Amino acid sequence: MRILKYFLLVIMLILQVSCNALKYKPVDAREFPSDPKERVKKNIEEGRGFRIMGSGSLKGNNFEFASSNPLWQATLETLDFIPLATANYSGGIIITDWYSENNKQDESIKITVRFLTNEIRSDALDITIFLKTCLENQVNCPVSQSNDSLITELKNAILKKAARIEKEKITKNKKDNPYMGTQSAGGDSETTN
Repeated sequence: MRILKYFLLVIMLILQVSCNALKYKPVDAREFPSDPKERVKKNIEEGRGFRIMGSGSLKGNNFEFASSNPLWQATLETLDFIPLATANYSGGIIITDWYSENNKQDESIKITVRFLTNEIRSDALDITIFLKTCLENQVNCPVSQSNDSLITELKNAILKKAARIEKEKITKNKKDNPYMGTQSAGGDSETTN
C-alpha cells in the first residue's frame, strides 16, 4: 500500500511538470503595452489576472496610503500652522516642533499624535501636548504634559474634519461610478441603490 502511494505521488509530479502552465515561455517586450493600466487590462481580458473581493474596475481600488487616509489628512490640515518635526505614516505618528504663539519665547507647546487605527472614531487618536514654560532668560525651562481641554478640542476638530473628508470621498466615488459600492475607512462595504 505504501509503495502504491509513492508511485502515485511520482506519477502526479511527472504530470505536473509536463503541464503547459508550468513550462517556460519566452516573452517579447514588444507584444506588451508600455502603459501599466493597459497591461493590467490586457492581462484581465486574457484571464491572467485576478480580482479580490469583487473589485469590478481598475479605478475602484482602495489603497491605504497617507494621501487617501482621511484621519491622517485631517490631522495634517488641522496642525498646518505648526512646523512638523516628524510625520511618519507607516509608524502612525506625527510630532510637531516646539511652537510659541506671537513669538512668545517663554511659553511653547509640542503636540504628538499617534494613530491607533485608520477608522474615524474617538479612540483612534492618542494626542499628547507638552507645555514648556521658561523662567529666567530661557535657562530654566521645565516641560510638563498638558492634560486639559485643548486635547479634547484638537481631537474633535480632527475627527470632524476627517468625517467631512470621508463624506466628500464617498460622494465623489458615487459620482465617478454610481453602480459600484464604496469602501468606508473601516473596510466595510456599503452598497448604493
